Amino acid sequence: MRRGGRRGRAEPRIIAKPGATARKRARPIEYYELHPVNPQLRSIRQAVEILRAGGVIAYPTDSCYALGCHIGDKDALERIRRIRRAERHHHFTLVCRDLTEIARYAKVETWQFRLLKACTPGPYTFLLPATRETPRRLQHEKRKTIGIRVPDHVVPRMLLEELGEPIMSSTLMLPEDELPLNDAAEIRERLEHELDALLDGGVCGLEPTTVVDLLVQPPVIVRQGRGSIAPFGL
Repeated sequence: MRRGGRRGRAEPRIIAKPGATARKRARPIEYYELHPVNPQLRSIRQAVEILRAGGVIAYPTDSCYALGCHIGDKDALERIRRIRRAERHHHFTLVCRDLTEIARYAKVETWQFRLLKACTPGPYTFLLPATRETPRRLQHEKRKTIGIRVPDHVVPRMLLEELGEPIMSSTLMLPEDELPLNDAAEIRERLEHELDALLDGGVCGLEPTTVVDLLVQPPVIVRQGRGSIAPFGL
């Protein structure tokens, strides 16, 4: 169910350019109240149109709410960076449909593949060497790595299926907060003029993903979150 916006198909958004940090969006946020078990396909498709038009969305996952944009949109990525106040070495995440899609953007050895297969879909982010197909702005500047994730949640699964490619994503945690935002009403109130769309999937959690560095063997837990560390023998 769509509230607080226009009817019909979503139109391209006016995207703030880098440097225009004080500029506010002139249009109201598009708000979609989703069924918790069977999200409305029409709302998902409208959100995907917004992503393709250069918009930034907030959506639920199997860990907590996240910010997302199109993988090829530099301006939208910079908007997420400003919302998060992320420094230049911040690890953004490519949210993927499956292991096949991961292999396009990350170099995966046999031992890494076994761990990925055992832990996906699930609340994990894996750090892997980026391939040449991964835009440099998405990689960690020094390590040339990319965060990869396959969520176990119906909303991102449907978004990815309709979009047909990964979503560039980051945990929806504001710099002044100690925990990620979890309530759609609060997200709407605090980010009304920063987001193009909000997908309300209800309460999903307060713990971000467990981040696992797969560049070393054995793996290193960079951040322990919702995902169990048992599969890594730790």
